[in-house]
Amino acid sequence: MASNWDDLNARGISAIVMVIVGAFDVYMGGIWFHFLVMFATGVMIWELWSMIAPSRTTGAMLMAVATVAILSVQIEEQNEILPFLFLIIPAIGAVLLKKLRIAFFFYALAIIVAGFALVMFRDQFGALWIVWLLLVVIASDVLGYFAGRTFGGPKFWPAISPKKTWSGTVAGWIGAGIVGLVFALFTEASMILVPLSMLLSFAGQLGDIAESAIKRRTGIKDSSSLIPGHGGLLDRFDALLFVALVMFALTMLFSLNGITF
Repeated sequence: MASNWDDLNARGISAIVMVIVGAFDVYMGGIWFHFLVMFATGVMIWELWSMIAPSRTTGAMLMAVATVAILSVQIEEQNEILPFLFLIIPAIGAVLLKKLRIAFFFYALAIIVAGFALVMFRDQFGALWIVWLLLVVIASDVLGYFAGRTFGGPKFWPAISPKKTWSGTVAGWIGAGIVGLVFALFTEASMILVPLSMLLSFAGQLGDIAESAIKRRTGIKDSSSLIPGHGGLLDRFDALLFVALVMFALTMLFSLNGITF
């Protein structure tokens, strides 16, 4: 029993630290938020490489450092998106790795593009945009967890994520929709925010499933042990990655007039 409480304490302290650091950097914006995102992106590339090739530690560190450098260049050139920069790290990894090359290519690409997208959102649309995205992910995760545990039922994708149920999945969409409704009612955004938030909830759930698939293929429980009681950054932010990725694609394709806060 004591060990269970010790783990709970570690999880709680880690969560508080992450919330404080994240809230400060989101509020400050600028170089503070840029540095946080670049650091997190580099760490997640390191975790991804380490899951696939755990014995090649030097390669993992070099990929992480190169990711930060490349992302910093694209952030500096934010007004001109340079697609080839996003492809460098995924392509190098796909060549050097001996297994899961395609998985590394696409997941590394998702991590890097999502990192840039979060910086772009904060710089161009403000802190409230990031808060909205975070709350969509949190509401989807929390309601999905409790609904899944309470109601159970058919599994969403048992071959990859045996713990996820349809009840939890749908509850996650509802939770995200409620977040969208609150923002629509109390900001200048339109009601399009409700279905959009639900779509992003689904994107986040797919992000969680994608990481679960890689962990199952590699036989690893957590992406790393960097965060006491939580695992790695990928374990905590896999959903946010896909939310940012889908939102980035939507910003490139459609007008965002209806979701201006």
